[in-house]
Amino acid sequence: MTTTPLHQEEPVTTSVSESFSETLGRLGSVQKGARGAPAYSRFVNRRAGRVLAAWAYRAGLTPNQVTAISAVWTFAAIGVLALAPVAWWTGVVVSVLLLVGYAFDSADGQVARLRGGGSIAGEWLDHIIDAVKVSSLHLALLVGLYRADVVPDAWLLVPLAYSAVWSVLFFAMILNDQLRRQAGVTMRATAGGDRPSVLRSLVVAPTDYGVLCLSFLLYGWTTGFGVVYALLALATAGYLALALRSWFAEMRTLRRPVGDARGGEA
Repeated sequence: MTTTPLHQEEPVTTSVSESFSETLGRLGSVQKGARGAPAYSRFVNRRAGRVLAAWAYRAGLTPNQVTAISAVWTFAAIGVLALAPVAWWTGVVVSVLLLVGYAFDSADGQVARLRGGGSIAGEWLDHIIDAVKVSSLHLALLVGLYRADVVPDAWLLVPLAYSAVWSVLFFAMILNDQLRRQAGVTMRATAGGDRPSVLRSLVVAPTDYGVLCLSFLLYGWTTGFGVVYALLALATAGYLALALRSWFAEMRTLRRPVGDARGGEA
């Protein structure tokens, strides 16, 4: 799951003299900061997305088209999860489809940066697809396990709760960004000698969407998958509880521009 920058959809002509490696190098200079990013997203998915972004840019694809490709892979995985039997091969297919979709989800914003900016419509499309993804993935798991009747009915509350947690987490992240923009605050990108903590990226790895995607490799082993999935759900819920407290404290320090009277006092 990513909160990507604005997408630009105006026609852009790529330089025929620019090689693939040069495009990759240019992407490296326009990367967003890694502050707060968990390990898989930071060290694997962003790099995979960079390669896909360079390919998409040189192929003349727009960010919205890359977003659409991401949606096809992701929603194919969600369909398989809901309709296919609980088996090892189902888990492998779902995991691969989700991971490729996630890489393209990272690529769309990088394509936008290569093209020099973005559009409000592109950002809206990206966030809507992400919102559908983070809730429906867990509900598809619930449907698949219910159809197979391989877990106790009470356990099905886990994906139901996980869906709610991810939905709130995603909404809070998007809302945070919007309120910071309104207040004229931007999150500082880290670079050079001020590199984000690798330890922190590893600590928050259980909350990483990429780790969730990898967990489906255990899908054929119902007991093992159930334990890992429940632990990821618990870790994400705990992270959300701590993050909400921190984010609320941050929001109390922000001020709206003069003349903007929206919202209420908490």
